[in-house]
Amino acid sequence: MKKDIVKTKNWLLDFDGTLVDSMKYCAPAVVKILDENGVKYRDDIVSFITPLGMKGTAEYFVEIGLKMSYEELEKETNDRLVPLYENVITEKKGVKECLFKMKEAGYKLYILSASPHIMIDPCIKRLGLADCFEKVWSSDDFGMGKTNPEIYRLAAERMGTTVNDVTFLDDNMGAVKTAKEAGMQVIGVYDISSKNNENAIKDIADGYIYEISELQEALFN
Repeated sequence: MKKDIVKTKNWLLDFDGTLVDSMKYCAPAVVKILDENGVKYRDDIVSFITPLGMKGTAEYFVEIGLKMSYEELEKETNDRLVPLYENVITEKKGVKECLFKMKEAGYKLYILSASPHIMIDPCIKRLGLADCFEKVWSSDDFGMGKTNPEIYRLAAERMGTTVNDVTFLDDNMGAVKTAKEAGMQVIGVYDISSKNNENAIKDIADGYIYEISELQEALFN
């Protein structure tokens, strides 16, 4: 852990790349849609679209030249990704132990994911993590992506608190930066998909972990 952290009661957790090892499957599958349609894209496309949510990603893909309607892209994405969430994707090392220990200790745990419920809900259930969380939110539930600071204020409000009493965990640079600007305490999480932004995330965040066991150690030892 990079710095000492304030032990807030409420924790808002990203899902993909933070709790589950999904980015190695999902990112290539989504980018492949652009490749198959001959659409050129920026070098950091994965980290750029990750916090946008389905609607934001679709709007961006159309903006850069993808000739698909939102409905067509949503179906194509779901057809490729939902089976992975239902059958393949696993939690990262130590996640289950840490979450259950935090829950038992009285911490309130929430999820805020840019992925839709059709993906994250069956995955959480299959992995046996559903009982850990007070609420599971997709950015779709707020009608905005995770690069909008308002989503963090609204999430805190739904928790019955303020951003100052929430710690946010995420592996994505855009989400980390925005949550910090919104007023939350932020802990960056290492994922291979965001390796290029590792140092930048460390500079912004209040703490940084490579494995969830580091968070468990910081909270309980």
